[in-house]
Order: sequence, then C-alpha cells, then structure tokens
Amino acid sequence: MSPKQAPSLSSSRPSVPEMGIKNNPDVEAERSSCTRSLGNYFPFGLVATSIAPPPLRPCFQPSKVNDKGSSNGRGGGASLTWKDLRVMVGNKKEGRRTILEGLTGYAEPGEVLAIMGPSGCGKSTLLDALAGRLGTNMKKTGEILVNGRKQSLAYGTSAYVRQDDMLMTTLTVREAVYYSAQLQLPNSMSKSKKLERADMVIREMGLQDSINTIIGEGAKRFFAQNGFPCPNLRNPSDHYLRTINSDFELDLEQQHEGGINIEEVTTILMESYRLSETHRQVQSRVLEICQQEGEILMEKGGQASFITQSNVLTRVGYSYSSIQARGSMIAFVVGFLTFMAIGGFPSFVEDMKIFQRERLNGHYGVEAYVIGNTFSSIPYLMLISLIPGAIAYYLVGLQIAFDHFVYFALLLFACMLLVESLMMTVASIVPDFLMGIITGAGIQGMMLLNGGFFRLPDDIPKLFWRFPMYYISFHKYAFQGLFKNEYEGLTFPNNQAGGPATIFGTEILRSVWTVEMGYSKWVDLAILFGMVVIYRFMFFVIIKIFEK
Repeated sequence: MSPKQAPSLSSSRPSVPEMGIKNNPDVEAERSSCTRSLGNYFPFGLVATSIAPPPLRPCFQPSKVNDKGSSNGRGGGASLTWKDLRVMVGNKKEGRRTILEGLTGYAEPGEVLAIMGPSGCGKSTLLDALAGRLGTNMKKTGEILVNGRKQSLAYGTSAYVRQDDMLMTTLTVREAVYYSAQLQLPNSMSKSKKLERADMVIREMGLQDSINTIIGEGAKRFFAQNGFPCPNLRNPSDHYLRTINSDFELDLEQQHEGGINIEEVTTILMESYRLSETHRQVQSRVLEICQQEGEILMEKGGQASFITQSNVLTRVGYSYSSIQARGSMIAFVVGFLTFMAIGGFPSFVEDMKIFQRERLNGHYGVEAYVIGNTFSSIPYLMLISLIPGAIAYYLVGLQIAFDHFVYFALLLFACMLLVESLMMTVASIVPDFLMGIITGAGIQGMMLLNGGFFRLPDDIPKLFWRFPMYYISFHKYAFQGLFKNEYEGLTFPNNQAGGPATIFGTEILRSVWTVEMGYSKWVDLAILFGMVVIYRFMFFVIIKIFEK
C-alpha cells in the first residue's frame, strides 16, 4: 500500500508525515478475505518457501530522546508504538471474531511507514485502531503509546485520509478547500489568513486551473459511459490498467494454479517472521521507545469553535453559488411556514361550530365574529413570523440592514394571515376535517407550484397555469417581494467564462429569477395585504349566504 500525502492546512501541526490511511468500512470484507488473522507479522509477499524474509534496512539504532520529545534526533515529531494490539468484532451474544491479534510495531517521526498486505488482511483495521476510529461493535485491547505515554491521537495532532473521497459534488474546488479551512484552522487565525492558507494548498496540489471546476468523478463516468464501469473502491488508474491488460489477472491465476493454498502460505510467513532477525529488532525497538517518556503531544490544530462551525454551515456568503442558495432559502421559508398553517384547520372547524351555535343564540353576528377573529390572531401570527424568521434570516446571513429584515418579517406575517384567511374560507365550505385538509393542501400546492420558483414565469404554460393561476397565487408576490428585498444592492463574483467580473443583484432578478421590475417590493407587500382583505371578505360573504 503506497502512502498518500496531502499538504496540511494547519500551520502548527507537528512534523509527523501525514500518512494516507486506507479506510475499509466493510468489516465483512476483512473477515472473508483472510482466513487467518494477523499475528505478530506483516506479509512481505506470497512465497512457497520457509526462507526468512530479507532484513529491513538498518534503522533500529537507538538514539536518545531530545528535548522536543523526538526519539530519533530529528526533533519536532512524535513516536507512535503499539504493543500486543488485538481487535475483535461482534458482541457476546453473537460471538466475537478476532480481526487483529498480538500486533507490535512502531512509527517514528521523519519517516513514511508503509503497511503491506493483501486485501482484507487487516491493514485498514490496524490504522483505524491506531487513530481511534474503530466502530462501536469492535473492541480493542493492547497498548498504544505516543512518545512513550498512554495518549490518544486527539484532533489536531494527526491527520486521517480516507480511502474513498467524501466530497460534496455540488461545490467547486475553491469552495471545498475554503470550507475545510474554516472548519479545521484555529479561531486565532483571521479569515483572510485562512483563505490565504487555502489558496496555498490549492497551489501546492496543482489545482489552479481547476479552481472553479465542480468536484466530480469524471474518470469513473468516462469508463461507465463506454461500458467499462469502475468498481467501487478501485482507483480509476488501476481500473484503466486492468481494462487494457486483459491477461493480467489470468496470468496471476495460472501462476498459482496447483500451488499451496493461502493458509499454508500464511503459516510459513508467520513462522518465518517470528524466527527472523527483523522480528527481534522490532521487539527491541518497541521496548526501547516505550521506556523513554517524551513530551505530551499537545493539540495544535485547534478545532473551530461552535460559533465558527455554525457560521460556516449556515451562512451562504456572497460567492457565485450563493445566488441560487439565497433564492432557495427564501422559497423554502415561505413555502414551509405557509404550508404548515394547514395544521390549524381542525381548530377552524371547531370555531365555526361554536360560532354557528352562538349566532343562533343571538350572542353576536357575522361582522363581529370576522373582525374579532382577525384581530385576535394577529399577535400570534406576528410571533410565528418574527421568531422563526429572525432565526432563519440571521443564521443564513441575508442582508444585514434592519429595514430588510423588517420587510422580511412583514411579508411572512402577510403570508401567514393570508393562509389563515384562505383556510377559514375552506372551513366555511368544507366542514369535514379530512376533506378540508385535502382541499386546503391542494389549493396551496397548486399556488406554490405556480409561484415562479419551481418553474420560472416564462416557462409556465399560458393556458390556465399562467393565466390566471400564476397571477392569483400569493406565492408569486411573496417570492418576488423577497427576491427584490434580498438581491437589490448586492454584487456577486461572476464565474461564467467571458462575462464581467461581477454581476449585480438587479441583473440576477431579471435574468435568473425573471422578476417583474416595473414596481417596487412594497407593491408586492401591499398586494398580499389586499389579498388578505379579499379572502376575509369572501369568508364573510360565505357565512352570510349560509346564514340565510
């Protein structure tokens, strides 16, 4: 297994080389691919002989631990040793199976340690055990020491590179590295320094030409499109060699046909290694390192604080990709809050029953009920608009000016009041709980789909869906009002080739969201309050009709 190195984002990491740890999440593969567990040996190759493996290069000369805690005189690093390490999988009820048994070894600073072995023999499990990443159903025994002390590899003292790339395929290279830098680098670093470090990492990895490219698996897609899909957990380069060299695996099978089986080979290697000089040197060196106590390895990476993590995960920022993110967030808030108002329909039905009884008793008339019901619900609807609205607005990082938030809250309030008026109208016509909820959800669903977000206005079919559904949908005015409130006055970097360096919010409103710019956002708000009056009046008229 060849170690994979990547430049570190941290400025204060110790000088221990970052070794790529091949992660195999499928424990069953670890069990089935190897008939025997590892035990005090590392396979150097499959040989049908009892000859001892060649000795390693002479790197076992003892050296005094210096003041920095390094045991090899290089300084600034950390020595890692493991002794009699054993890993078992399973539980007491189902029985435990040993994956690793009695492993002893060490890793010193300034060197790259490669762990070799066939697929499924336990390499990934060993690295997971050393890094403290074993699953909950796995149990570890033995001794793991850092600089001769019992200490876990805490955050910021080691790096772990997974075998499979776990990256967000919706981000560009620049955004992915920036995202990682803001979460991994300490809070003591300013944002500009973090971005500068991220740019340096991009240059070191040679990704300058792909900085604005969306992350993906182009190589795997290429093979799949041509009828040679790349299997999971296989490198595209290895898959390419196997594809064009069809005799490779056939020759390998013919080479071992009629030879000894894997169990015999494993036994030969184990016994040969136990009797070898290499085994004696490893045991001696591990004992020597364990007896020398170096400095306690301090956390130097500095995990980002909760506030920093929240800012990175919630704020959309002002990048090119935030253009779509802002619009999606606005549409989600409006659609979610208004659609949840359907849940109040059962209470509307109960109110209508009480009203009909008290009206017949002459307690009050229709006018008093409609006006009283409207004003009594205003404080609660205002709270529902302010509290969730403020949380969503400021966490995401929309326009910080207070007047923009006031408009945001007022428009949400108008939408909530409008939906309540709509559902009261439905309750006056459909007094059944289930049928009323279905009717209200159907009306809102049609309005939401024709509001101009899921399908842009120019793409909506004209007959019925655009005329009149698009213009009577309150979502149209809610979306357009909030879009104007958010995008007007903002500028964004333009990642489109051949275009200007920046793109203005007004241009986004016209070209991206096709918003009608002939009137201001306050007109949209006024239209919504006008629709509230219309729905309340419809409710009043329907009750009057049924009264007669």
